[in-house]
Amino acid sequence: MIQSDLPWKEATVLRGHEGAVLASRFNGDGNYCLSCGKDRTIRLWNPHRGIHIKTYKSHGREVRDVHVTADNSKLISCGGDRQIYYWDVSTGSVIRRFRGHNSEVNAVKFNEYASVVVSAGYDRSLRVWDCRSHSTEPIQIIDSFLDSVMSVCLTKNEIIGGSVDGTIRTFDIRIGRELSDDLGQPVNCISLSNDGNCILASCLDSTLRLLDRTTGELLQDYKGHICKSYKTDCCLTNTDAHVTGGSEDGSIYFWDLVDASVVSKFQAHSAVVTSVSYHPKENSMITSSVDGTIRVWKA
Repeated sequence: MIQSDLPWKEATVLRGHEGAVLASRFNGDGNYCLSCGKDRTIRLWNPHRGIHIKTYKSHGREVRDVHVTADNSKLISCGGDRQIYYWDVSTGSVIRRFRGHNSEVNAVKFNEYASVVVSAGYDRSLRVWDCRSHSTEPIQIIDSFLDSVMSVCLTKNEIIGGSVDGTIRTFDIRIGRELSDDLGQPVNCISLSNDGNCILASCLDSTLRLLDRTTGELLQDYKGHICKSYKTDCCLTNTDAHVTGGSEDGSIYFWDLVDASVVSKFQAHSAVVTSVSYHPKENSMITSSVDGTIRVWKA
């Protein structure tokens, strides 16, 4: 089942990782992408031309997440070695390592000014790090979660974390307030709509849930895919008209945002889809999988 104005046609396959690719992310303008995986490396690609540009090696265990600054000069990564690495993109050197998590680190994000990084850990905490200071200690620790924190999103004034304890917690940095929305199912990925009004959450009962960010009201849920034991990404398309996510059977789903019907579904990989990233402007996306590949899809 294909909707032709959504990505479904395989344009390029990016190969190079040895073993599972755990995340793939477009950069801010969509001209490049970054991937990371079980082979302890981060790779920079031009996905539109299918070119591998650079490999970043320093992690001692698998790399679970990566994020690049808006100006493409720095990147941040995290993984099984409990450390957060702050890199210079062009030289490939590590500027700093942030230590403090007591266990694996699942996710990392820069704030919009690239001055601060927030990490989400298996140790039930979110930690905030200052990129401009020479300290390797966190400037803030948020540890109100009851289980592993799997995913983090940032707005101008808020840190939002999704956890296996079934909650999405929003921390207002200005006034020190915490809001908690309990979904009743383990949350393994959260992402924000482009207008900033909604949170999309992937839960381990094979359901994506859309929440109103101000009220916490459940607006819609999306089903059909399999998500029971792996971290599989979800996101909205760049127009916020559709929701997309991967499945443990290797397929990609697109749902209509409003009525939650499956409008497109295709087999993308031969194993679990770990990551989906939608192009910020064009009708294209990248996906990654346990099968070791990153694939570029066009409409």
